[in-house]
Amino acid sequence: MKNPFTFKNHIFISMFFAISISMTSCLKDSCSERRTFTEFNPIYVQPEEFRIPLTTESPRVMEETGKFYFYNNNILINEKNKGIHIIDNTDPRSPQNIAFINIPGNIDVAIRDNFLYADNYVDLLTIDISDINNPTILCRDEEVFTNYPLHEELGYHIGLEATGRTVEVDCSDPNFNSPRFFRDELIFVDFNGAVSIGGELDSNSGGDGQGGSLARFTLYQDYLYVINQTKLISYNIEMPAKPEKTNTTTVSWNIETLFPYEDNLFIGSQSGLFIYGLTNPEAPIYLSQFNHANACDPVFVKDDIAYVTLRDGTFCQNFINQLDVIDVSTITNPRLIKSYNMEHPHGLSIRDNNLYLCEGEHGLKVYEIDDLENISDNRIEHVKNINAFDAISLNSDHLLIIGEDGLYQYNTSEPDDLKELSFFTVGQ
Repeated sequence: MKNPFTFKNHIFISMFFAISISMTSCLKDSCSERRTFTEFNPIYVQPEEFRIPLTTESPRVMEETGKFYFYNNNILINEKNKGIHIIDNTDPRSPQNIAFINIPGNIDVAIRDNFLYADNYVDLLTIDISDINNPTILCRDEEVFTNYPLHEELGYHIGLEATGRTVEVDCSDPNFNSPRFFRDELIFVDFNGAVSIGGELDSNSGGDGQGGSLARFTLYQDYLYVINQTKLISYNIEMPAKPEKTNTTTVSWNIETLFPYEDNLFIGSQSGLFIYGLTNPEAPIYLSQFNHANACDPVFVKDDIAYVTLRDGTFCQNFINQLDVIDVSTITNPRLIKSYNMEHPHGLSIRDNNLYLCEGEHGLKVYEIDDLENISDNRIEHVKNINAFDAISLNSDHLLIIGEDGLYQYNTSEPDDLKELSFFTVGQ
């Protein structure tokens, strides 16, 4: 057989590689694009700094909003890793900041009959709040949450703090296309990229409170369920002052939200919706799942229909912004009815025939949902100029919205014409 690699071919190949090398060198020499990254230092906390007695302090100015919870005419607003602002909402037109419970490392809460369950960095606390001015820790379950890695000498790694310094990286650096990178135990973040660094209830005392759609804690019968990254943890609270851990179930990577519906738990994660049965509430059983693209995922369920919001953002690492409407009437086989493009959907709530959807900086939108195939065509209200990220519908006439700049309350007796009752602002 004739050798295909002739002298001419050899010369051609040699010239090709020479040109390629020359072009590569030329490209490298002409690389001038640069990206700026902000430097962060890790923050650590020692156990003795947060395993401390609780105190109720005088009202503190709210510097930022976190998750919120409604209980006995009080609205509890979390300030991330600091504690809980107590807002007396006896008069929704004039909410009053009455106290602050100092709980280091707190993000989520659930309440039943004046027993408050709260995270305290890695621990789960049971707190008696029958006297709101004198909260008492009744039980501490240590090392429940693993989202804060433990350094043997420095303590728990709880976050990052900007140093005020920046570094420039040019296009020849292997970190150029990364939204963040590590160097010498420091993290560098590009903030110009896609990454940036949260039933009915009457006014009688006792009973369960009500959280938003971003909640990681929920109550069902005599059980408290909490999320720990990949795990669902079950507690028996027949003796509410001393929760008994009954089961730990591995669900999926980065589960985020819990929503109880009938005898099931709907668990939102960055990769999909998971459904667990509560026939045996002490040990939830996997029933089914609905997968979607990697995105942040709150969920609300009503009348055998699950409404799931997907958005891009901090940890979600995706560019999907949509509402998925899912038929869960056959609980073991959830079926997508339709997906709707949205701007930047966060939390949501449903009351009667109306969907209240928080769209972040794009405001609050209200949709009629009697026609599941045409929800986007049935938007009846749009409240702009608020940055809304979660909602709690207390009844047909009263909606709570937590936003970046504070707490909004609306009269929803006419869902197509919301009337603002009050606004409790950050800095108040």
